[in-house]
Amino acid sequence: MIQAFALQKLLKIQIRLYLREPITVFFTMFLAPLMLIMMGFVTGNEPQEMFGGRGQLDVYLPTYTALVIGIVGLISVPIETTSRREIGALRRFRATPLKPLTYILSDVLINFVLILMGITLLLVLGLTVYRIRFEGRFLSLAFALCLSSAAFLAIGYVLASVLPNNRVATLVGNLLLYPMMFFSGATVPREMLPEAIQKLSYALPLTHVVSLVKGAWFGEPLGQYWVEIVVLGAILVVCTLISTRAFRWE
Repeated sequence: MIQAFALQKLLKIQIRLYLREPITVFFTMFLAPLMLIMMGFVTGNEPQEMFGGRGQLDVYLPTYTALVIGIVGLISVPIETTSRREIGALRRFRATPLKPLTYILSDVLINFVLILMGITLLLVLGLTVYRIRFEGRFLSLAFALCLSSAAFLAIGYVLASVLPNNRVATLVGNLLLYPMMFFSGATVPREMLPEAIQKLSYALPLTHVVSLVKGAWFGEPLGQYWVEIVVLGAILVVCTLISTRAFRWE
């Protein structure tokens, strides 16, 4: 009961801390919706043969969800965690009667909620303003988004565990995120990339997120995406094991 009450209080504290970081809030909540609006002005949503008779916005909407996941996992988690370590906040949390697991659980939950809020805002915009059709099943999409989010949060906590400070976390996070953004299909459809780059992009974790979420969005059987599921599941397990061993409080 005490730990449950502590978790509730920690979640409130975490929310206040994130709201004090307007840049984090902007990139997590508003970057993907703004990109969708921009593409709506530039390209419209006329059906195109390249996309199987779908419009560009029909394709962009599910792929932009991967952008939200990547930003939180590769940017928000490592930067926020290393910043708190630098100012001694993590050490002070550890010195309280709280179990370390309680703090970690609150941090995971709040980052998961950030992803959920960013994706929800994006989907509401796409479905209501641009009348983009959802062709899949809700449970399949929820599974794809939850697995993808968990895998990238695990990557984020590995980075937060091994990187020494906020500046390095910012540099490494951006070096990882931007190539993934442009070559995974999260911002530019992979169908528009050269074939050689398409093949190389399979080495990027975000490529598997884009592929899995698109498949779920368009109603394709998840069994067709067993490779993506296995890859993301393996990332989740391996990175969770690494971060639990390597995580530093100070």
